[in-house]
Amino acid sequence: MLETSARLLRLLSLLQARRDWTGAELADRLGVGLRTVRRDVERLRELGYPVDATPGAAGGYRLGVGAALPPLLLDDEEAVAVAISLRMAATGGVAGLEEGAVRALAKLQQLLPSRLRHRMEAFRAATVALPGQADPEVGADLLAALAAACRDRRRVRLRYRGRDGVTAREVEPHRLVHTPRRWYLVAWDVAKDDWRTFRVDRIEEPLGPPGARSTPRTPPEGDTAAYVSHAITSAPYTYQARVLFHAPLAEVAPRTSPGAGRLEAVDASTCLFTAGSNSLHELAVHVAVKGFDFEVLEPPELVPVLSEVRDRLDRAATASAPIPR
Repeated sequence: MLETSARLLRLLSLLQARRDWTGAELADRLGVGLRTVRRDVERLRELGYPVDATPGAAGGYRLGVGAALPPLLLDDEEAVAVAISLRMAATGGVAGLEEGAVRALAKLQQLLPSRLRHRMEAFRAATVALPGQADPEVGADLLAALAAACRDRRRVRLRYRGRDGVTAREVEPHRLVHTPRRWYLVAWDVAKDDWRTFRVDRIEEPLGPPGARSTPRTPPEGDTAAYVSHAITSAPYTYQARVLFHAPLAEVAPRTSPGAGRLEAVDASTCLFTAGSNSLHELAVHVAVKGFDFEVLEPPELVPVLSEVRDRLDRAATASAPIPR
């Protein structure tokens, strides 16, 4: 049986790990009786932790919202995951997080036991940032304001840098979607009376004050992620291709990305790839290099371009063949 102080820490860790616990579940995890669980909950309350209780057979305990942030109790894997995430956040992507991530990482590393510090030091020493063109950053305050508007279903006025310059838009934010490179806002455009996708790095700060509460709407296409994938990979381009790969989704998926095209399973042995481009030649090469047999469903103009690319590759292979000795 755990000693009282160690048991209190274990109880606090359990309450942080899951929203709701029954008294019996906590007693089983701690190896004590229900009366001891109740006493330990009272001790946590005396220490300033707001533990809410609900009576009855279906009742239990949950960690409430306090006035101050309670100390987090992390196991080894959680601590390493947080440290690595903080180090990645410190490299950029969301403006304003770098300094805070560095400070938090420094505090965490001071508290890590030696076995974990060695793991983190190995990770730091073994990783090198590859310089290149930086992706556009977005402001942490802007993301938070948009997330709050999504949660509260409030209209917002924003200034957006689009193809036609900076325009004023009134929107009803629905969801924030992010890819490895960018953040997107899916929102109902009041003037357009339709769903639209906005790149968050093109939204100028500050936002206008929250407006009227918006009416709940059916998500675009029923799938927000799929809607954004179509909006950024197909809709803006001159040509939209639909290609049927004769391979399972699980094999094709590792060779594409949400930012390159939309991939859907058709059956156990085929999948549908949808992508856009302003060049049929780029589409032909992009599809061919996946390494799977396929057939073009749309557009028909892509078929002769495939033949043209095939002939050019044949000529290049012949011209580049080694001379027999």
